[in-house]
Amino acid sequence: MKTLLAVMIMSLPSVSSEAKIPEHVILLHGLCRSSGSMKFMEQALLESGYKVLNVDYPSRSASVSELAEAAIGKAVDHCQSAGATKIHIVTHSLGGILVRSYLSQHTITHLGRVVMLGPPNQGSEVVDTLGALRIFKLINGIAGSELGTVTNSTPNRLGAANFCVGIIAGDRSINWINSMMIPGRDDGKVSIERTKLEGMKDHIVIHATHPFLMRNKTSIRQTIHFLRNGQFERRATS
Repeated sequence: MKTLLAVMIMSLPSVSSEAKIPEHVILLHGLCRSSGSMKFMEQALLESGYKVLNVDYPSRSASVSELAEAAIGKAVDHCQSAGATKIHIVTHSLGGILVRSYLSQHTITHLGRVVMLGPPNQGSEVVDTLGALRIFKLINGIAGSELGTVTNSTPNRLGAANFCVGIIAGDRSINWINSMMIPGRDDGKVSIERTKLEGMKDHIVIHATHPFLMRNKTSIRQTIHFLRNGQFERRATS
């Protein structure tokens, strides 16, 4: 845990050098990815007037709860120290489960809105099928192995949302092998149905695949719309 905290501290900019922008957005990438995968989203949010903290965390190194404490706890402290009047959160994939884990144990003062891109909120059948394999555990780490669909899996134990969250799901896949394991429409990692979360404020489906949801133009536009309005824009999403 100390190592995780050290990584997070090193990745945060100096508070004293920041302009005082009241609304902050924390970005959390997905499993086996890095903050670089959220760069398109980061730039769009900056251009929309938000202060953005694009968090880099070692997603394969620890459990969901440990990652959530290290990544989100430090980021929230940083935003609050910088004078944020609202703290929004935008996540891709595993990042959404970290937020649910963190908010099941903590209250974030001045929490704004949360947007989740392709979150396995009810788990993924891919983990059910492959999760016991040694190679899967080596590639995806402890957190990846927690994302099955069984009743006692981490996503299914975290319960309903008690915060304002909008969810964007994709309906295209570039991984036909994974898609064969997933019932219904999917994005190559998780089915549309299993992205849904009890208590969510809004949910939309766009024509995008899981690895590219965070850089898709429609996804970025809809994310900003939700952060501003608390609902997605109802027009063509292609």
